[in-house]
Amino acid sequence: QVQLVESGGGLVQAGGSLRLSCVASGYTFSGDVMAWFRQAPGKEREFVGGIGRTGDTTYSTSMKGRFTISRDNAKNTVYLQMNTLKSEDTAVYLCAAGSSSVATRTTRGYRYWGQGTQVTVSS
Repeated sequence: QVQLVESGGGLVQAGGSLRLSCVASGYTFSGDVMAWFRQAPGKEREFVGGIGRTGDTTYSTSMKGRFTISRDNAKNTVYLQMNTLKSEDTAVYLCAAGSSSVATRTTRGYRYWGQGTQVTVSS
């Protein structure tokens, strides 16, 4: 059974940092593209960024420079380092795995999803 489990969310003050992790189990994800999305209450799921099989990354324009995605294939884990957090970053953050050649910015490109971890940024 394939599972993606996120962790590392919590409450942080504006300007602070958090590091999220997503551990995959039930399959070897080294061949997959991995991505992070987020969803705030009442809003659509939004692409944060993605990382390809060889470590190439792409980010949403609003998060580029503040967020960094990395992966450790030996640990079946993908990370999201978030710096200089803002109140508008408050959302549930979800990781996703897909078999496409590049990280797509739409949810349709991904076959496995985690349940998400809540990030709350207080101003």
